[in-house]
This record gives sequence, C-alpha cells and structure tokens, in this order.
Amino acid sequence: MQSSITFSLHTNKIINYKPKFIQLSLRSNIQPKPILSLPSTSKFNKIYTSKVAPLHCGISSNSYSSNEERGVRKWIELGSEAISTAFPLWVTIGCVLGLLRPSSFNWVTPKLCTVGLGVIMLGMGMSLTLDDLRSALFMPKEVISGFVLQYSVMPISAFLVSKLLNLPSHYAAGLILVGCCPGGTASNIVTYLARGNVALSVIMTAASTLSAVIMTPFLTAKLAGKYVAVDAAGLLMSTLQVVLLPVLAGAFLVKYFQPFVKFISPLMPPMAVATAAMLSGNAIAQSSSSILMSSGQVILASCLLHASGFFFGYILARMLGLDVSSSRTISIEVGMQNAALGVVLATNHFGDPLTTVPCAVSSVCHSIFGSILAGIWRFSVPAEIKD
Repeated sequence: MQSSITFSLHTNKIINYKPKFIQLSLRSNIQPKPILSLPSTSKFNKIYTSKVAPLHCGISSNSYSSNEERGVRKWIELGSEAISTAFPLWVTIGCVLGLLRPSSFNWVTPKLCTVGLGVIMLGMGMSLTLDDLRSALFMPKEVISGFVLQYSVMPISAFLVSKLLNLPSHYAAGLILVGCCPGGTASNIVTYLARGNVALSVIMTAASTLSAVIMTPFLTAKLAGKYVAVDAAGLLMSTLQVVLLPVLAGAFLVKYFQPFVKFISPLMPPMAVATAAMLSGNAIAQSSSSILMSSGQVILASCLLHASGFFFGYILARMLGLDVSSSRTISIEVGMQNAALGVVLATNHFGDPLTTVPCAVSSVCHSIFGSILAGIWRFSVPAEIKD
C-alpha cells in the first residue's frame, strides 16, 4: 500500500526561536498519529533553521565607542569653525592689546614666530596633496596673473595714495616700500581660512618672494627715489623654511600618514587664527609708541593701500577670466604684503625711524581686512571646490 506523506514547515515565521522539540506528523490513508519527535539539535533542524537570518539586537561596545569618537570629533570641528569664523575679532583683540599693552608681547621672539608660521604651513600642507601642488605648478595663467598684479597694483596704489594724501616724505617712502614688498606668509593662512586655492597661494608667495630680490629694490628706487638692498640668500632661506618645506611635509603626511592627519586637521584652523593674532599684535607692539605719536593720516593711507590691493586684485583676476577660488587667492596675495620685511628694510636703509611706521600699521590693516574677507568668504564655498 502506498502512502502520501506531507510535511509543512513554516520556518519563515520563526525568527531566532528554537523550541526544545519539533513535532512532525505523518498523514496517510491510515489513521494519523504522531510517529516521530526530533530534538532541535538534529541535522534536520540545522538544515532548515540555517536559512533563517539571525536577528541582531542591542549595541555592541565597538559601535558605541565609534559613535562616541564621532561625536567628540564633531564638537571639535564645530568649535574650530566658530573660532575660525571669529578671525577678525581675534586679530583686532591682538592689535588693540599690542597698541595699549605692548609689554604683553615681550614673550614673542623672532624664533617663536618662525616656528609658529612653520607649524601653520605644515597644517596647510595637510589640506593639500602632492598632486595639488603639482597641478598648481601647471597653472601658468593664474601664477603669471597673480605675479603681475602683485607687482603692479600695490606699488602703483602706494604711490598714488601717498600723492593723494600728500604724505610727508618719510611716511610716503615707507608706504611705497610696503607696496613693493612680496606677498606675506599670513596670506597663506587667510587663503586657507577663506576657502581659496591654498596650493596656488603657496606657489604665488614663493614666486613673489624669490623675485623680490630684484623687484623690490627696482620698484622702490623708481617710485620712492631710494634704492634698498635686499638680502637674497636670507629671503631664499626664509621662504624655504617657513613656506615650501612645511607645506611639502604636510602633503607628504597626507599621502603616508592618513590617521595622524585625520586626527590633527580639525585643530589647525584655530592654531592659524591664534598665530595670525599673535603676529599682528606683536607687530603693533614693536612700534606702538611711533603709531600713537603719528597722525591718523598714516592709518588712512595704509587702509586705502590694502583696500585697493584686495579690491583690484579680485576684480582684475575675474576680468582675466580666472575662477572664483583663484580670484580670491590672488586678491589675498595682492592685498597682503610682507610688512615684516618692509620693517627690516626701512630700519636698515632709511635714515628716518618714522619710515617704519607705515610698515607696522600696514601689518595690522592687511590682517584686519584679510580676516574680514576670510570670515565672509568662508561661508561661501566656490563651485569649483564643491565639485
């Protein structure tokens, strides 16, 4: 006699439930009755329950610690962004403190300034890759445009402003000297905070600094009637130590030490802000008495000079067909000069000590203007960076 046996297993309705026994029934033409009882550990049970995906409940300790780390990092990034956005405030506080309490900056030494700038440039290098720097070298239009605007807009603006305001000869010479100086290292910090093209900024700073050996003496002699000697070897070493080598080291870390870069990168913008505020305050502290004794004419002249540099640097770059990020970078490079170099040159080559006053005031003006621009532009990311 043949019997038909029917098994009905609804394992898809049982999730993570293992009964102690599974009851199976045979149904045939004869009266049905239970014939078999298998424990859940049998091969049969393993075969059919293995098709049911396990249900994971709860939170593992690894995921919890990972979420906690992400939360801490998010708070650090928010704090970094808040400090960076208030860049103009910190620079202003540093300048006011340097003017009213110059002794507050007695602890700032030239070596400390150099180390601080080097650390900041290292941080900026961490925001780049070696490919970014390589691509900046192959941007001839941007580099040449920036170079031409650097050594045309500022020297001409300094000459015209000194004539417009009828500055005394010592103030006029100091203002023109500042206009003929190369781009300052602080421009790289501001470009970094303003979401500009940092690689282009570094290349432009290096190019204008190296060419300053020829351009600064030539333009100063033509416009101010006074020849100044520039220490070519000193400028070259300074540029290598403070700009190029730290940036290359940062890009190297990005390529080979990603975990370290990921950990330290949120801390770099606040460090850049603190360094810029320290340098600005120290520059004012060094010449605070001369600044207080001078008339507001020098402050007005310096403000007009740097406002002209930022404005025409951006407008002319856009007229030349450059993108927004590169135009911002060129605006900052043109508007921010190496005022510290101007102070050194004025002290060594001009007989009147008042010649250094426009250089000291200039360092404050370009820092405040640059920080304001960085605060504004930081909220507007250029399309080419988004892409």
